[in-house]
Amino acid sequence: MSKQDAGIGLKVLTAGGAVGAAWAARKLVTTGWKLTTGNEPPANPEDPEVEWVEAVGWALLSGAVIGLARLAASRQAAVWYSKATGTTPANLNDVSS
Repeated sequence: MSKQDAGIGLKVLTAGGAVGAAWAARKLVTTGWKLTTGNEPPANPEDPEVEWVEAVGWALLSGAVIGLARLAASRQAAVWYSKATGTTPANLNDVSS
């Protein structure tokens, strides 16, 4: 496997893993919200009809859990890449602002 092929594979694996992790995290957060509050989460927290406390709570909870799930998926893709190629992904140390 060439480095270019491995790099493309890493991008596909990372993107797919992040999407899958975000989907699963959203399901988890939605279920947890329903169990905790007894209500459906707000469909659109920006709606003025949604109370501030509920909108902020949903934004914080869902953002944190989904962000952590995407991070975990991306990190695991880097681990798999490293094991498969014996090298760290080239763009791993790129810092975007």
